[in-house]
Amino acid sequence: MTFLRILFLDAPLTALSWLGKQGTRAVAALVIIGIALPWIGAVLKPYVTEAVFVLLCIAFLRVDIAAIKTYLHRPGVVLAATAWTSVAIPLLFYLSCRTFGMPQKAPELFLGLMLQAVASPMMAAPSLAALMGLDTTLVLVTLVTSTMLVPITAPLFTLLFVGSTLSISPLMLAAKLFTILAGAALVGLGLRRFFGLAPIERHKDRIDGFNVIVLFVFVAAVMESVGVRILTAPMITMALAALAFVVFFAVLFLTVLVFLPSGKERALALGFMASQRNMGLMLAATGGALPDLTWLYFALSQFPIYLSPHLLKALAGRILVRATIATKPAPGPNT
Repeated sequence: MTFLRILFLDAPLTALSWLGKQGTRAVAALVIIGIALPWIGAVLKPYVTEAVFVLLCIAFLRVDIAAIKTYLHRPGVVLAATAWTSVAIPLLFYLSCRTFGMPQKAPELFLGLMLQAVASPMMAAPSLAALMGLDTTLVLVTLVTSTMLVPITAPLFTLLFVGSTLSISPLMLAAKLFTILAGAALVGLGLRRFFGLAPIERHKDRIDGFNVIVLFVFVAAVMESVGVRILTAPMITMALAALAFVVFFAVLFLTVLVFLPSGKERALALGFMASQRNMGLMLAATGGALPDLTWLYFALSQFPIYLSPHLLKALAGRILVRATIATKPAPGPNT
């Protein structure tokens, strides 16, 4: 009986804890596996919607209600950040694409960029921000407010900018987005209330490990064609990858500039959040019924998302150190 317990209960839970402790390294490994083994992505592709739903449930399970209440008492920066990520960024994307004639020259890429623009920030953004030591509370609150708006803003902007290019109607898109988000919130917050905060914190590593496993379904599905495209169309693939990085850092740095008056740490936290668009949610809402080039751009856009915590951690550390020094009281005459 002891052997069976170790084999079927203790060993899997230990493996989950170990996987959860790997953090962004595990996510990077998933990307490599997804590219190297495309047949896994082909098998998992039909389950993208379910995987995104479970990831959202886990995110709502770990929402810090007390932290949200703290920022709601001083909502100015939250409201400004919500308007920026939900309205300003889609408008800037559209105007930029129109400037380069993308709707006519590259309609499938234009569709991918616009779906990226109208998406809310990733539900994993607070966790990734925490790895960098940034203000996770501000990221979390703005994430919640902008996510609540996305069933309204995403279909509206999709109708205005994309029109009939998308295979799903704006009304159906709104209904699916609302169903996914409301259902995930109901399940996640319900489980949080049922189990309580203490057990969730105690099993944090196991939850993280399970999160990585579910994330693999999404990553493997979007990475299915990347390896083949690198071999068959390397120039196009590299160009799209470069564009994904340019878009990511353009949104990041522009957001930082806009919110710099609120402080460097807050500005970097909001820039990091705004650049992490939840394209998985849009894939789930559309049922994955997107052109191949749009799928490929979505896949390549995951690279800057998963690499950014490593790339920006040193910068965030320097900003936090300077902020700490700046807030220390000056030494008095008797010091």
